[in-house]
Amino acid sequence: MENYPRSSLDAAFHALADPTRRAVVSRLTRGPAPVKELAEPFDMGLPAFMKHLRVLEQDGLISSEKIGRVRTCRVNTERLAAAESWLSEQRELWQARTDRLAKYVETQMSGSIEDDA
Repeated sequence: MENYPRSSLDAAFHALADPTRRAVVSRLTRGPAPVKELAEPFDMGLPAFMKHLRVLEQDGLISSEKIGRVRTCRVNTERLAAAESWLSEQRELWQARTDRLAKYVETQMSGSIEDDA
């Protein structure tokens, strides 16, 4: 298993723990967007929404730049890919474990059926 900087993954999962922040990251995977557009779907004031963006930016999942009066955000695909890679490794590990368990149960069940006959 690859070693990732623990703090990097912790920060990514902390940022993704909130549904608002997950929705923002999901939207940004389709391309950069201004803050105003990102905030539209949410029933909260702009200051509260900006706190979510600040968490995402501090934890490295997004970056933003201000041109004139418009702040545009974009997703940091490298940080997101590191989190996805870790999840993928965990998925493979657990899939292998459940496959071994299923094989064991099938072996035990077929042995039990033969004993009953």
